[in-house]
Amino acid sequence: MGRPLRLALGGYVYHVLNRGNVRQPMFEKDAEFEDFERILAAALERVPGMRLLTYCVMPDHWHLVLWPRGDGELSKFVHWLSLTHTQRWHSHHKDAGTGHLYQGRYKSFPIQKDNHFLKLCRYVERNAPRAGLVKQAEKWRWCGLWRRHSATPQPMLLSSWPVKEPADWLQDVNRPQAEAELLAIRESVRRGRPYGFEAWSKHAARRLGLESTLRPRGRPRQEPARKKVEEKGT
Repeated sequence: MGRPLRLALGGYVYHVLNRGNVRQPMFEKDAEFEDFERILAAALERVPGMRLLTYCVMPDHWHLVLWPRGDGELSKFVHWLSLTHTQRWHSHHKDAGTGHLYQGRYKSFPIQKDNHFLKLCRYVERNAPRAGLVKQAEKWRWCGLWRRHSATPQPMLLSSWPVKEPADWLQDVNRPQAEAELLAIRESVRRGRPYGFEAWSKHAARRLGLESTLRPRGRPRQEPARKKVEEKGT
């Protein structure tokens, strides 16, 4: 049985993630990162209602923060992006048909457009220093943060945020995130759970068919069976 189609409504901001199959590197040379960014630009032209708010391309995975205007645009955008990247990658490496590039379907979840959005963007833009690839997040060339804050900013590809970027954003991104914050975001990544305040998350889950992501996993705890006691007459 095939997997159900994702219900990706327009107007929500989404975090999208995908990894190389068995975590194999997908990007090893600058040219491979550059080619992915060109495909990203082409995908934005192909789906003009899509807004890319930030992103981070790592050697074996990537993160996108997307804000579609219309229903269904998220799936259309990510499907074309992933398929085109896979085809070009295999063509470049001359190994077409020899295996999957990606681990499977992309992961995604909606984000509330408030401080949760800022925490999520911080998580995405901190990827390279968290992995030990650079000391300062803005030095990682393949990231929305670099595009906005490099010596010669290149905002092409990126759209304005629904929440104003704080004045001390660079310092904030370069500070480690609290463990509780990381755990909450990673749980949303793992389960596709809406990331926001409880009331907003429940409403978003109902609209997007994600109610199961808010429920505890595992079988409900069973109460021990009670022994039947016969009532004796007096």
